[in-house]
Amino acid sequence: MSEETKHTNNEELKQFSTSWETAFEDEKFLNYFKEEVLPRYIQSQRWYAGKASNIKYIEIASIHSLSIGEQPGYGLILEVYFKEAFTQSYFLSIVAIPDAEDMPEKAVVSHLKFENKELTIIDALFSENFRKAVFENIQNNKSVETENGILQFKRGSYLGDEDYQHSRILKGEQSNTSVFYNDKYILKVYRRLFDRANPDFEISYFLTEKTDFSNTPQYAGSVNWQRDKKNIISIALMQELIPNEGDAWEYLLPYVKRFFDECVSRNISVEQLPEHRLFQPVSMDEAPKELYDVFRLDIVRRIDLLAQRTAEMHVHLGSDSQDVAFFPTTYNSDFSVWLKNRLIYQFENRINILENTLFRLEGLSLQLANEFLENRKLVRYYFTGFDETKLKSQRIRIHGDYHLGQVLVTQDDFYIIDFEGEPESTIRDRKVKQTPLKDVAGMLRSFHYAIYSTIFEHRKEWHLELEDLFQLGEWLYTYIVGIFLSKYIQVVQDNNLNIGYNAEIEYLLKYNILEKAVYELGYELNARPTWTIIPLKGISQILKTIQEDEGKGL
Repeated sequence: MSEETKHTNNEELKQFSTSWETAFEDEKFLNYFKEEVLPRYIQSQRWYAGKASNIKYIEIASIHSLSIGEQPGYGLILEVYFKEAFTQSYFLSIVAIPDAEDMPEKAVVSHLKFENKELTIIDALFSENFRKAVFENIQNNKSVETENGILQFKRGSYLGDEDYQHSRILKGEQSNTSVFYNDKYILKVYRRLFDRANPDFEISYFLTEKTDFSNTPQYAGSVNWQRDKKNIISIALMQELIPNEGDAWEYLLPYVKRFFDECVSRNISVEQLPEHRLFQPVSMDEAPKELYDVFRLDIVRRIDLLAQRTAEMHVHLGSDSQDVAFFPTTYNSDFSVWLKNRLIYQFENRINILENTLFRLEGLSLQLANEFLENRKLVRYYFTGFDETKLKSQRIRIHGDYHLGQVLVTQDDFYIIDFEGEPESTIRDRKVKQTPLKDVAGMLRSFHYAIYSTIFEHRKEWHLELEDLFQLGEWLYTYIVGIFLSKYIQVVQDNNLNIGYNAEIEYLLKYNILEKAVYELGYELNARPTWTIIPLKGISQILKTIQEDEGKGL
């Protein structure tokens, strides 16, 4: 910790008569810690999700003693109460050390005196002794009993009998904290907690311990807090560390840029390229030579493979016939009511944001925004018109937040990660069984984003009208979608996962793409107004196909 940081910490001279070992039994310290230290510290952290709200007060719901050797420590479950009348829960492990000179600022919780002894309270994950103890506890299936339940360290079949060698914290800022062990395992510590098991833990455990799906990191262990027989709260998940070349988003972007480079350098316009209907599957054998000529065979093959891995994930997620949390189910009225209520609430929220921020938009973005507002009744009608009686396919547990950034790229394959679900959704909603085509819709929207972000990033290099670039991008998108759908549908149907027949597949796909684009609109309006054109283009695209299909039914 730097001298500047020490100097600016107002509490550095704060003294307590208690020792650190008994600090949380001291009411004076406990109140100061809750009222002064915690609010300032958590609001400075990347993993804190309440920055847009106002803290009313913080309670410590549970204190676990986690002493590691000569470093007395605690595991804290924090309940953050907001003035806006909601709460969030967080996990924070802490230890106190005499010297924090080598600690990054984000690790330092507070600098205090206990019995005239200066100590620095730090996030325990930045202590190697603590990280080593966590590894060994998982390896030994250790349980720690507390007044409020049991802290369970559970070992997975992938974790070997090896000794702890070394560990390090992933430097990048993110919503969780990741620790690398022995260059073989990664421990994801969930900062924000929910009142039940995290779907990331549940699905990772299921796919690798209960099925033979190999294209996701293998489950190596976990840490859970079992409050009672029914309530298990996920604290951390340990998995196989996959050596990789980055995520699929980073992998795809250079190929998309090269596509535009080729079209521009060779004066290729959309009029010269073969037409194809959006959402119409097209196999690699059926794809036109122009696709391979300007987009390259190797990337088309990789998109085909990604579709296969996506389908295989869904086949495995729908393969259990006994576990009620995972076996496939049909549509019913309860699901329809849940879906419509959720989507209408989200839709009205986006309409309100759009109307209040319309002044930020211009050009085509403004034109598309007004088009969306003019068609709000159609969108609402489409969302509320969901009729489960016409659907013959099945619902399963899904990824829930599937896009190119959730896929790791290796030299010759893909690995699917991060099954936590949509950040805006409640933990209950994330576990609702849905059509696997919702994940497909998320990936197709991610392809759309990759194309348009490339246009925005490099448009000045190509000296073409923006509309011409958009047309080329839509042509590429149509064929990427066709290639992906062709392989995906083939694999799921060959493995008897019921996603419906052609008309039902197209209906569910459009429904979920429209939902995803409306969801994206809120983020872009708040964070990147200049990118609002991307979800608005997606919405416009779907609305046109809906209007074309009117009167046809499913």
